Amino acid sequence: MNPISAERKDNYWTVRFKALGSPCELLVDGDDLDLAQELGKLACDEAIRVEHKFSRYRSDNIVHQINTSNGTPVEVDAETARLLDYADQCFEMTSGKFDVTSGVLRAVWKFDGSDRIPDSARIDEILPRVGWNKVHWASPKIVLPAGMEIDLGGIGKEYAVDKTAQILGAQSAVSLVINFGGDLYVSGPRASGDAWRVGIDNPNASGSEALHQIQVLRGGVCTSGDARRFLMRNGIRYGHILDPKTGWPVRGAPRAVTVASTTCIQAGMLATFAMLEGANAEKFLHEQGTRYWVIW
Repeated sequence: MNPISAERKDNYWTVRFKALGSPCELLVDGDDLDLAQELGKLACDEAIRVEHKFSRYRSDNIVHQINTSNGTPVEVDAETARLLDYADQCFEMTSGKFDVTSGVLRAVWKFDGSDRIPDSARIDEILPRVGWNKVHWASPKIVLPAGMEIDLGGIGKEYAVDKTAQILGAQSAVSLVINFGGDLYVSGPRASGDAWRVGIDNPNASGSEALHQIQVLRGGVCTSGDARRFLMRNGIRYGHILDPKTGWPVRGAPRAVTVASTTCIQAGMLATFAMLEGANAEKFLHEQGTRYWVIW
């Protein structure tokens, strides 16, 4: 059983647990410990459900079934179909820069802070296995060519946050913050009418220092960047956001992009899309008309 802990601070409860490969927390406004623990359990259960269903690391879920189908059609359920539809939309919106088949590149890229840059020939060997345009997706059936994989990790955590927000909102009108590994959603103003304060991480002191503090009344906030997953060689930092067309990290990208938007999944996609734009990240975000913070 996943242990859940609750801690009182500044007139709210913080309920913590681990899921989706990340530390997770639920901030619940007010004094009611029983409510905080009840909502925390619901949040934990939903995070684990999404993780088990869509993690590429498991051998008992729909993603594994698709990835081992060897070119034969796989019929998916309605929830999986919605995520694949979204992945398809993201691919089209970014002209192929956001591609859920690019996860196979992890075979050569290990963003562990070392200086181990893979050989170009090894990257070139894998690139033919990348390309959502090679996948035949006609809901509810997907045909994935042999040797290719899908990886929904670029969508899953944000999706889990929004699904959790729906579930908790149906249980209680209390103001809360759902934070799964830094991807978060604020359900509404606190009982006092105040906004929740959210810190924007300093990529040079990740986890220990905030460069900015923003106020959020409602909506999602997500950050994409290279603070914790990178390589460094000859003074050049290689972030983990890969261009699926070249197999190499996006050139000229910011250190971090934070976006506030209506939902967590929308904020996450805009932050990732901006990183994929490299040096044009701020221009892209300005054109979207959203709140954003870029750190170079």
